[in-house]
This record gives sequence, structure tokens and C-alpha cells, in this order.
Amino acid sequence: MASAEQHPAPATAATDNRRRTRPVTITDIARVTGVVPSTVSRALNKPGRVNAATRERIQAAARELNYVPNSQARALISGRTGTIAVVVSDVTNPFYFGLIRGTQQRLKAAGYAQLLIDTEDRGEHEAEMLQKMRRSLDGAILAASRLPEPALTALAGEIPLVTVNRNVPRVQSVVIDTPTGIGLAVEHLVGLGHRDIVYVAGPENSWSNHARWRAVRAASQRYGQRFRHVGPFPSGRRSGSAVADAVLASGATACVCFNDLFAIGMLPRLRQRGVRVPEDLSVVGCDDIFGADFCHPPLTTLTAPIEQAGEVAVAMLLARLEQPVTEQPGTAPGRRVVLLPATLTVRESTGPAPTGGFSAVRPPAGPS
Repeated sequence: MASAEQHPAPATAATDNRRRTRPVTITDIARVTGVVPSTVSRALNKPGRVNAATRERIQAAARELNYVPNSQARALISGRTGTIAVVVSDVTNPFYFGLIRGTQQRLKAAGYAQLLIDTEDRGEHEAEMLQKMRRSLDGAILAASRLPEPALTALAGEIPLVTVNRNVPRVQSVVIDTPTGIGLAVEHLVGLGHRDIVYVAGPENSWSNHARWRAVRAASQRYGQRFRHVGPFPSGRRSGSAVADAVLASGATACVCFNDLFAIGMLPRLRQRGVRVPEDLSVVGCDDIFGADFCHPPLTTLTAPIEQAGEVAVAMLLARLEQPVTEQPGTAPGRRVVLLPATLTVRESTGPAPTGGFSAVRPPAGPS
């Protein structure tokens, strides 16, 4: 007969925890609850597969032992890492502040961690980072992706993802309807008497830029007005001086900018050149970022539900993750697109067209 030393009585969770100096494992929980480790794993990761009494006993022991799940082990068991990547083209752009807040709040409520990736406006960096991190992610939300369409479609066949402000066949998308908002901006400017309006183009690899320029051209046909574009320009505020000079050289009395960073960045250069806004030139931005309402003058712009876009993108991605996998490997899921409205917010940077138009032939007041 075996001695007592060979078969000690099971320890309680409390006494076992007091003696412990290493991290608690599911084997420790199994020992104090009298079940096998696989049952502990099911109770903690797939609780619906364990009867209620056993599940409650295991979960109580886990709490008492201060059990912290090992993320790598949990990933091996469940196939999930609990991490979602949120990929943005430029983390310093205030447009993304609300988006990041929206995704983070929704992911946190669902028990996921958010990994923020800044691609520095380069599609190749976007692809490289996602391929490098794919085994550490359950999915990704790509905001204003710079990837070519074939590459993005292929990636959607490998990683569950949702795009924001990028509309690609067979890829789940949340799109802010700024093209319709552009139409409202043009209608506003035409109503103020402007007959020569220029569009300030953003980055050449931006899907949103092309969509907004198409909207401007459609508005030009609808209203029979003269529309041109200047650019493209890099999307940051530092492009503001070059944007302002290009708009003034065009001779237009109003401009619609690809984003608020262009519009806000123009204002100091316009003041330097003695150009009054809106008396000499009306300026319209896009996105209604932080600061658009307290620059001088406050900016007329398209207001987008940016935080809501982040929340909706997370909801779409989580719904995708909960669906059974029915597609063949290497194919993207069936498509779903959510369109969110953009509205025109009129402030003080737009006004009646100057009588007789505005001549841009005035020398700069300082160095370019």
C-alpha cells in the first residue's frame, strides 16, 4: 500500500497559491479542482462545453489562484490571439484620432487588444507589416489603405480584414460618403456666386482622393461651372504653403481641399501674401478634424462620423470572426459595404465671390 508521502491530499486553491512563486498553469488548476487539464482548458476557453457546476468550480479556482492566461498557449488552443491590428497611413493626421478611439473602445469592450500600425503613407510598408504580424493577429482594420487593389484583395483572402475609406470588390468596407459631401460643398460655393473653383488633390495613391475628384467633376457638369485641380500634394499640413501658392496661381476664387490639413496649412501662407479669407478666396476642407473649428478663420468643411466609422469597422470584423469558415482557402469573404454620411459644416472660411474675380498676380510677402 502506498504511503501518505507518495499520495498527498489535494491542496486547496488558497494554500496552493500561498506556496506559489511561479505563474499558475491550467495543470495547477486541474490539480486543485480534481479534473484533467483539458477540462480546465475547455472551461476557460469554451465554457459552453463544460457543465455548469464543474465550470464554476474551475473558474473560482482560477480566480483564487490569480491565473493569468498565457496568450501564446491560448492561441494554440483557440486559434485566436485576442489582438486586432488597426493600420493607418499617418498616425500624426488628426483624422485618425477619432477612428483610433472608436476602434479601441469597441475592441476593449469585446476583450481584444488593439495593435496600432503606422504605414507612413507607403503601401509596401503596409503589406510588409501585415505579413510579418499575421500570425499574431486575429484580423485587421485598414484605414485609407495605400495597397494596390489586387494586393488588397489577395490579403483579404489571407487575413480577416475590414477597410475604412477604401472600396474594393470582395473586401468588407466602411466608406464615409465624402463624394456626396463634395457635391454639397460645390453647391454651397456656387450659391455664393463662385464660378471658378479649384480642387486641391491629395496623394496620387489615395483612393479617397480619386473619389473626391470624380465628385468634383460630376458637380462641374451638374452646375456648368469651370473646375480644375492642382496637385497632387503630400497629405500633411506641411504642404500648405505649396497648396496656397498653387491655388492663387490658378486664379480661382474658391477651392475645395482634399483634407483639412491642406486647408489649415494654407491659411498662414495666404495671410503672408495679403490674401483675405473669405473676402478674396473661399476655402473648404474635408474631414472636420480637431482644430478645424478654431483656426483663423474657422474652417468650412465636410464633417465625417470618424469615430463611428471605427466602431462599425470593428463590429463588422468581429462578426466576420464569429462566422464559420465556409470559403475556400485563399479567397476573400463575401462583400459587405457600410456607407456613412458626410455633412457640410459652414463656418467662416467661405463667403461671397469677390466682384470681378480675384487676381493672383500679387507678389509674396516673404520667402516661399
